Amino acid sequence: MRLNKINLLISGILIALSLSTFAQDPEAIDTVQKSFDQRIDDALTPASNAITNFIFTTIPITSSKEVPFVLIWLVLGAIGFTIYMGFINLRGFPLSLSIVRGKYDDPNDKGEVSHFQALTAALSGTVGLGNIAGVAIAITVGGPGATFWMIVAGLLGMSSKFVECTLGVIYRKIDDNGVVSGGPMYYLKQGLKEKGMGGFGAVLAVIFAICCIGGSFGGGNMFQVNQACQQFINITGGPDSIISGGGRWIFGLVMAALVFIVIVGGIKGIAKVTDKIVPFMCGLYVLAALIVIMGHFSEIPLAFSLIFEGAFSPSAALGGFIGVLITGFQRAAFSNEAGIGSASIAHAAVKTNEPVTEGLVALLEPFIDTVVVCTMTALVIVITGFYSSAETDGITLTSHAFESVIPGSRYVLGVAVVLFAFSTMISWSYYGLKAWTFLFGDTKAMDLTYKLIFLLFVVFGSAMNMNSVVGFSDAMIFAMCFPNVLGLVILAPVVKNQLNSFVSRIKSGEIKQYK
Repeated sequence: MRLNKINLLISGILIALSLSTFAQDPEAIDTVQKSFDQRIDDALTPASNAITNFIFTTIPITSSKEVPFVLIWLVLGAIGFTIYMGFINLRGFPLSLSIVRGKYDDPNDKGEVSHFQALTAALSGTVGLGNIAGVAIAITVGGPGATFWMIVAGLLGMSSKFVECTLGVIYRKIDDNGVVSGGPMYYLKQGLKEKGMGGFGAVLAVIFAICCIGGSFGGGNMFQVNQACQQFINITGGPDSIISGGGRWIFGLVMAALVFIVIVGGIKGIAKVTDKIVPFMCGLYVLAALIVIMGHFSEIPLAFSLIFEGAFSPSAALGGFIGVLITGFQRAAFSNEAGIGSASIAHAAVKTNEPVTEGLVALLEPFIDTVVVCTMTALVIVITGFYSSAETDGITLTSHAFESVIPGSRYVLGVAVVLFAFSTMISWSYYGLKAWTFLFGDTKAMDLTYKLIFLLFVVFGSAMNMNSVVGFSDAMIFAMCFPNVLGLVILAPVVKNQLNSFVSRIKSGEIKQYK
């Protein structure tokens, strides 16, 4: 296994070095490269558009505005869980921090990773380019006011994350080798079976697994590598970059090799990488954002004024107001994935005998992802005035906003973007793999088959155009919420009973503290 990893790493380095060879004679390969990239895009775009139109079926709200039903489904679920769980997103926050610090970690509990590693593994799947490119897209479409609704969506999403990740641990499966499998596939099938709805639960589990596999190829893969590739082009010469024109697939090939090196180690290997990358990349990005914001310190009040006025502007009329709300909620849901169910797959691997502890840890994700990181991006774009830019490429817009204050920051942002994309891809490969093996069996052959397909989509994503990738990514990610939220509603009483029991035992001192 060690030798294989070394060989793969060498292959990735050789591919990267070959870029210089391509650069020496660009005219000789330009036609071939353009043709290859264009063929990939032409082949996949029609299917992407068809899936997008189906998933985002809309419901008329006003004479001029329609709302995607999937968004109503997610928002109502989040509001319902927040109320039903007694505003666990607020009252459970201090306890969540204690659990992440390891206060209740028992090293003898069953599982594969610690609470902190489970959190970083799941965060690496959510804290990605949705926080950079996605926020820019939201502000371009909905204006600064979209930021407010992203924050609201993040706060409500904390409750959805709590419910789904608690269930992920309750109904997880641990084999004889200690390998954990969990997530919506398992709690939909087993949880609903306990409710006397076994057949219905099995159908929902299969639907979720299919959507999860698609989501791993779309939002967890193609969108990430597409925007990382764009940023790489931006910092290596733009139109004169060695991979511009038709060579984007080469970037995807290099990323595919690097991703494979990590994912061969399973969740333990992924966690060992993410528990180092996630804190570093978040710290690096937030620091850069703070420098930009402080560089425009006197304009901070104006920025917040634009955000709040844009969120409730009466001049926009009802249709405009709803449009801003929809944009904010949609980009927040894509970024933090609350209600989607994906994160519960990673959280299921945690070492704990108290499922509620992991639900409490999980509710921190939408807060970190949306309330902190997304808000920082939004402030950078608004405070520098780039919210009115005509630039339509999300990552380029954000890059220009940073560059206006920190010369050369495109290189720092470039590093952050590649790390965001890389960590998201390795986590989503795990999500998709678990859904794949749930459907086709947990064998070495199925394991390898999925990983090879996933790596192929890394190359596809880097070569496709932005609009096709965003549409497909959104559609496949959001499709997962239909079976998941329905299952969460049915199984919510199970979570509430465990929550009440856990809190009472904490108060009585029955739960042992280890730190």
